[in-house]
Amino acid sequence: MPLYDSILIAGGNGMLAYAIKQTLAARGHKFASIDVDTHDLTKEADVSRAFDEFKPTLVLNCAAFTNVDKCEEVPDVANAVNGTLVGLLAKACGKANAALVHYSTDYVFNGKTGEPWKATDPLEPLSAYGRSKLLGEQMLQQNAPKRWMIARTQWLYGPHGKNFVETMLGAAKAGKPLKVVADQIGSPTYTFDLADATFNVLDNGGNGVWHLSNAGKTSWFGFTQGIMQAFGVTPASLDPSTSAEWKQVKPNAAHRPAWSVFDLSPYEKLVGKPMPTWEQGLAKYAALPRPA
Repeated sequence: MPLYDSILIAGGNGMLAYAIKQTLAARGHKFASIDVDTHDLTKEADVSRAFDEFKPTLVLNCAAFTNVDKCEEVPDVANAVNGTLVGLLAKACGKANAALVHYSTDYVFNGKTGEPWKATDPLEPLSAYGRSKLLGEQMLQQNAPKRWMIARTQWLYGPHGKNFVETMLGAAKAGKPLKVVADQIGSPTYTFDLADATFNVLDNGGNGVWHLSNAGKTSWFGFTQGIMQAFGVTPASLDPSTSAEWKQVKPNAAHRPAWSVFDLSPYEKLVGKPMPTWEQGLAKYAALPRPA
């Protein structure tokens, strides 16, 4: 397939990029991978250099500033990485007639409906991180190449990266009491399931904005319960907390959406099968070999 002739992964050192690279390799595709240590993609010259070097037919952008609270302190940096960079990639893809896949977030929504979010729902980010990711979506669509895809996702975890699962396991194994927010609802998403879904959409001719997460919903507290069960760990204690309590502990923390669940029906209709549930994703992660 010409789409996969020359694949370039931006932000190639991260957790999501690892899953994408492993998935591409399993499908028999070759790819190149770059990160900020060799190419600062917030600079047009570095973007041009990357396209001259690799001549991509498909770019998967995993580059992102994902420290949600830090984004509140340095919004200009967040806007450059999550916004400007995306626009530059989109322009370059347009010139090169390459397709672009960009990953966005549930944080572009206000989290207030209680109904599964559709790709066409109004966007109202509550945080600097959410605003920077919305900027990226806008920059892409203003400079859109012929073929493009925005894949909104949420609550990501997987191997080769810092994530909520490892944080909770580490705290539990250290004997720390766990208090976890129970009034934010979403869909924990395994990076390898997201990678599979991405290529399923591309293989079926999908274009535009897509909501891709594991199916089902839970709270961070419920997710933590699932983590402990999946890994056979018994914490010293595990109690529910609220967003308001968390805000008292960390008054400068960014606002998180209370409701992040996606409408996955367009994906299921296009691909002809449902997304795996978050419990299935977690079971796959728990089954991976782990260092002793």
